[in-house]
Amino acid sequence: MNTFVVDTESVCVPEWVTDHASFREWAHSDEFPETGRICYLNKGVWVDMSKEQAFSHNLVKTEYASVLTALAKVSRLGRFFGDGMLLSNEEAGLSVQPDGIFVSHASLRTRRVRLLEGLELGYVELEGSPEMTLEVISPSSIVKDTITLRDLYWQAGIREYWLVDVRKDRLEFDILVHKPDGYVAAGKRGGWVRSAVFGKSFRLTRQTDESGNPEYTLAVR
Repeated sequence: MNTFVVDTESVCVPEWVTDHASFREWAHSDEFPETGRICYLNKGVWVDMSKEQAFSHNLVKTEYASVLTALAKVSRLGRFFGDGMLLSNEEAGLSVQPDGIFVSHASLRTRRVRLLEGLELGYVELEGSPEMTLEVISPSSIVKDTITLRDLYWQAGIREYWLVDVRKDRLEFDILVHKPDGYVAAGKRGGWVRSAVFGKSFRLTRQTDESGNPEYTLAVR
C-alpha cells in the first residue's frame, strides 16, 4: 500500500491499515487524527496536513454550501452535506471527505447511497454513489482534485463533479458530467453552467468586500 504525504507534517498510518476495508476501520477509530485531510484513493493513503486558506478555499466552499443547502431544502430534492463528511465507494476503492456532497432522497430510498452509523456518534459516513461532489482546488490538492479524484469519482458513478479553482487570478468553475468514457465539462453561456442534478444554472463571480478581500457569489437561475 502507498502513502502519499503532502506538506511538512506527517501522520503515522498504522501498520494494520493495508487496504480499503482496514482504512475505513481506522477512520472510525479513536486513533484517527482529528485534523488534516486523510483519504484512501485507489490502493493508497493520501495525507494533507496543510493549512486551509481563507479566501481561496474556506469562503469558497462556504458559499457553495450555503447556496446548495438552501436549494436542496427548498426543492425537496435531497440533502447537501458540507465539508467533513466521509464518502466511501467500494467499487472505486475510495474514501474521501469532499468539500461538498449532494444526495437525492431517491438515492437514499433505493440505497444507492447508504448512511452508516459510527460506534457512538450517529451517522458518520456515506457509502455509495451520490449525485454530486464538490472540490475546491488548493495548491496541495491540484493533482488529487484534477486527476485522481476525477477518475475515481467517475468510477464511483457520481453524476456530476463540481470543480472550482479561484487561486490567485483564476476564477474557474466547471461541472463535469458523467459519460461512458469519463467526465465531460458541461457547456457555458456567459459564465453560466447548467446542472442536470439540480435542474438549475449556476455562475460564480468574485467581488471585493469593504476590507479589500475577495468575496464570492454563487448565483442560481
